[in-house]
Amino acid sequence: MTARDQTLSIRNHDRDLAGLTYVYPVLSRRAGGVSVGINLNPNNACNWHCAYCQVPGLVRGRAPEIDLSLLEAELSDFLHALVEGDYLERHVPEGLRVVRDIAFSGNGEPTSAAAFPEVVSLVVRLRDAVGLGREVPLRLITNGSLIGQARVREGLRRLGEAGGEVWFKVDAGTQASIERINGVSLDPDVVARNLTVSAGLCTTWVQTCMFRWDGASPPGEDIDAYIELLMRAGPERIAGVLLYGIARPSMQPEAVHLAPLDEVELEAIAAKVRKKGLMVRISP
Repeated sequence: MTARDQTLSIRNHDRDLAGLTYVYPVLSRRAGGVSVGINLNPNNACNWHCAYCQVPGLVRGRAPEIDLSLLEAELSDFLHALVEGDYLERHVPEGLRVVRDIAFSGNGEPTSAAAFPEVVSLVVRLRDAVGLGREVPLRLITNGSLIGQARVREGLRRLGEAGGEVWFKVDAGTQASIERINGVSLDPDVVARNLTVSAGLCTTWVQTCMFRWDGASPPGEDIDAYIELLMRAGPERIAGVLLYGIARPSMQPEAVHLAPLDEVELEAIAAKVRKKGLMVRISP
């Protein structure tokens, strides 16, 4: 396995840091240590076009055919380097030298990979083989839009059986806001139903990015619609909300519209959500 000789940073999520096709390491501010990323979209293709996306050259589409043998070789080698080698000492700042998770998160929607269920089983097997076990959870970062497909639900079922988590993207609660932020025309009721299905198959957190658009913070009615969507999905089913702001610049044309909210503003939004009985974690 080859790796570039540089220290990982929370502000650099370059998928090429390890010089591999499918596997990349990042320092995750939300996970609090090293996250081993699985990028099933090396073609930079996604079925959404989020305004804040940091993927350069993002195109519409789905994941390519996955070379399972190559993925297995890359992940096996990399996990052994983390567990048995000196990768953490050479590349990770002191105090953060811990593997926090293995995350299906890359340059597009991971569940668009036809082999998604098989990939989940492969990653579970390799994680357990190096002795990491369930203390290093598998996390799926997803927009949840493909949960209507049986193979995606099967992948979530396998993820749930392995003690994994879904981080389900919900950035807005109205069709107009979803279209502006995520670049898709989508009924909020469909989002709520998909979120309910996800939560029934695997522990599911809602992952929400909020920011200023043309200098304006999200209006109160948009926040109310967002909270209502979560209520329709069932707050008792959802593990909580991961509310975060913009930490790295968007690589999309919409970047000119975006600016971060400060921590006080994010906390005010979180307080409204907490009043509905949901746990909220903030990452400014």
